[in-house]
Amino acid sequence: MASVAQKKIYKYKKVLSNPSRWEVVLKEIRTLVDMALTSPLQDDSINQAPLEIVSKLLSENTNLTTQEHENIIVAIAPLLENNHPPPDLCEFFCKHCRERPRSMVVIEVFTPVVQRILKHNMDFGKCPRLRLFTQEYILALNELNAGMEVVKKFIQSMHGPTGHCPHPRVLPNLVAVCLAAIYSCYEEFINSRDNSPSLKEIRNGCQQPCDRKPTLPLRLLHPSPDLVSQEATLSEARLKSVVVASSEIHVEVERTSTAKPALTASAGNDSEPNLIDCLMVSPACSTMSIELGPQADRTLGCYVEILKLLSDYDDWRPSLASLLQPIPFPKEALAHEKFTKELKYVIQRFAEDPRQEVHSCLLSVRAGKDGWFQLYSPGGVACDDDGELFASMVHILMGSCYKTKKFLLSLAENKLGPCMLLALRGNQTMVEILCLMLEYNIIDNNDTQLQIISTLESTDVGKRMYEQLCDRQRELKELQRKGGPTRLTLPSKSTDADLARLLSSGSFGNLENLSLAFTNVTSACAEHLIKLPSLKQLNLWSTQFGDAGLRLLSEHLTMLQVLNLCETPVTDAGLLALSSMKSLCSLNMNSTKLSADTYEDLKAKLPNLKEVDVRYTEAW
Repeated sequence: MASVAQKKIYKYKKVLSNPSRWEVVLKEIRTLVDMALTSPLQDDSINQAPLEIVSKLLSENTNLTTQEHENIIVAIAPLLENNHPPPDLCEFFCKHCRERPRSMVVIEVFTPVVQRILKHNMDFGKCPRLRLFTQEYILALNELNAGMEVVKKFIQSMHGPTGHCPHPRVLPNLVAVCLAAIYSCYEEFINSRDNSPSLKEIRNGCQQPCDRKPTLPLRLLHPSPDLVSQEATLSEARLKSVVVASSEIHVEVERTSTAKPALTASAGNDSEPNLIDCLMVSPACSTMSIELGPQADRTLGCYVEILKLLSDYDDWRPSLASLLQPIPFPKEALAHEKFTKELKYVIQRFAEDPRQEVHSCLLSVRAGKDGWFQLYSPGGVACDDDGELFASMVHILMGSCYKTKKFLLSLAENKLGPCMLLALRGNQTMVEILCLMLEYNIIDNNDTQLQIISTLESTDVGKRMYEQLCDRQRELKELQRKGGPTRLTLPSKSTDADLARLLSSGSFGNLENLSLAFTNVTSACAEHLIKLPSLKQLNLWSTQFGDAGLRLLSEHLTMLQVLNLCETPVTDAGLLALSSMKSLCSLNMNSTKLSADTYEDLKAKLPNLKEVDVRYTEAW
């Protein structure tokens, strides 16, 4: 029986290898398909042979008309109901999807084929062209008039009408297709990266280590040993690369610090940097400029939308969170604002899910590696808000975290600034976090503890919770009686209102060192700064503090010794006023509008000035 069927297949193979008229060829194909379907012996050799024959026929005859293409596809459609198309046939189908996305063949013939692939495929790594065909089919659906609505209905059909999808392979297969499609959008940027494997090599499992070392930030020419200056340590820590991997895609995620001049670290008399110093660091941001072409942009929009759709299904969310936990996207995607902004919906869905197996996936897979929690928190490369998503992530993680103290330690070491800023603005979750840090003795440094206390006392909700805490912790009252902090650092993105709220919450008569670096303060905050009688060191690096504020400071803070105006909008009009501040011994005017004449005037009138930075000015 087998030999008869095989003889017939051999006969058709010989006939179709030398086609003459295509109407005859089409008739022979239909007869071949009928023979395969009606053969008493049903095995792979019988069912796959006609597809192989047609695949070869199409690859050797590339000048067929579109109508002839469609006729052949319709003719072999019955065989595709129970058989995956061979690789060459997948290529042909992909081409058809790209060239005729609105063809009825796409909907009527390809839909059941793709549904079968998603339900039954076990490993796209062994048959990548099936994945590519699925990817092109979905893009073809997206080209229809209804566009994303058609794609949404297709996803719904794959999930099924019940609350639980009966096909366990559908989700991982859809995610694999999405990841490959999104990765392909950044192929141009990825392949231009030094020492990086091409997308083709990545798909084939070639993982080349990246040995490039990031550029360290510039240092001040004349560093001051007295400045609040642990920025360099933190900036270099941000430069460490993170390598994560999924089952199909190897990705390197790098975070780079801004290319701003950084102050050198000074240990002073302390054996280790305190947490106040550690907050003085510029927010991490990407130096890459990502702009996709029109086709890549459409592809990205389609597949990120699919990830959003997948995250809406309760039964799929745990597995989706687990699949995305290692961050299986290239650093180019994470540096692309459009991508991270759209993906934020998915992360928000994870953060809102009460199940621990879902929201715990926001954390990194391994210690020391960034997870979604870090990327979408203030200062992370994907953060585009003032901390709303961060607060919701902290709330859900703290609610179920079985290692509360360990989590609080991590927040204190890496995210204390954002926590204090949000608490200063009345966020109840962050107020609770700060109270717990005090209660569990997470913070060792007295200045940092006093700053947290001042932050808590600046809002009604914080004051109430802190009073309840003091009733349980007598030592906190003792700490407060000793006076205010001597060092204070406001978190990045703090505003004039935040500073005013904080300084009005307690006694800061002992404050000697204040850093407002990388905040959003302006000259308006000067009226609060002049009420700090003991202030000796002031850091205004990369703020909007201008001439008006500088003139006010010069009239009142005559004892100021160290002033950092790097990357502020001050001009000669405000800088000339500094000539009355005779105690100044260190002055940073890097990247300001300082003129050579004003610089000479300041040198003549400030006898104690020993360290000065005038780089990137006319005086340089």
